[in-house]
Amino acid sequence: PGYTHLQRAQPVSMAHHILAYVEMIDRDRIRFTQAWNEANICPLGSGAIAGTTLPIDRAFTAKELGFIDPDGTPRLTHNSMDAVSDRDVFISFTAACATFGVHVSRLSEDCILWNSAEFNFISLPDTFTTGSSLMPQKKNPDAFELLRGKVAQIAGCHQTLLMLVKGLPLTYNRDLQDDKPPVFAAFDITCMAAEVLIAMIPEIEPNEPACTDAVSDPLLLATDVVDYLVLKGVPFREAHHVVGSLVSLSESLETPLPELPIKEVMKINPALEPDWIDCFNLKSALERREKTGMPGPKQVRKEIERWKNQIA
Repeated sequence: PGYTHLQRAQPVSMAHHILAYVEMIDRDRIRFTQAWNEANICPLGSGAIAGTTLPIDRAFTAKELGFIDPDGTPRLTHNSMDAVSDRDVFISFTAACATFGVHVSRLSEDCILWNSAEFNFISLPDTFTTGSSLMPQKKNPDAFELLRGKVAQIAGCHQTLLMLVKGLPLTYNRDLQDDKPPVFAAFDITCMAAEVLIAMIPEIEPNEPACTDAVSDPLLLATDVVDYLVLKGVPFREAHHVVGSLVSLSESLETPLPELPIKEVMKINPALEPDWIDCFNLKSALERREKTGMPGPKQVRKEIERWKNQIA
């Protein structure tokens, strides 16, 4: 089951769920690329504030040092005062690290929940879990918890840089020597988080029977009944109320939605005909979601292949 508000919402495949994180991490890749592009500008020749009167060739040195665009043209800073005092590239880099960290933290939280007895959707590898010092039966998701905690440090590094420069007049001030520790720390923690994920994710084992049992709740397909009515010409707002009435009837009769007496169902709305129970076929429900971005099986396989090709 997919969740909203941490309540069961609609059925999805675990692959579709994990592909959401692939989308996030690809955006992280783009952010790091943008930070790299921002760094690829040569400040050499700016001096302490106003450049120099010595006969230097800024373009030559920039090209020799590799500060060039895709066409080989040297890239130079265009204001000596900005070049000396600017720390935007470090702020951009740590922002990319922090955003990646947030995605790592959210993935960690999902895995921590899924590994709990209440969900039991996955089993984590022994190499990345620990037992309790008191309770021998426990298998604690320590690695994911530590990743979730480390993200706070990355966010702190980014915040440190913002606060470091927020009140500085142009140009150089001694405060700026403190820019390096948060940059190095953000880099180290980000690399560590990526390495741990690379090692851990392939070792996770899905618990298919538990997932299947959890997704068997017919209420997960209540929205499909709304769609069924809309396709029959019932306005969405009215269809939404109709399904709410069906759920209330199900609760009062203590009867699952698909097993409600058809006569009682049709009293609520005559557009509900005997074939309405087809809405509760899970396989068909997923197959009806084969458009781009949806969790239909064919679409998910297509997305997996697209990402494999893109990464290759």
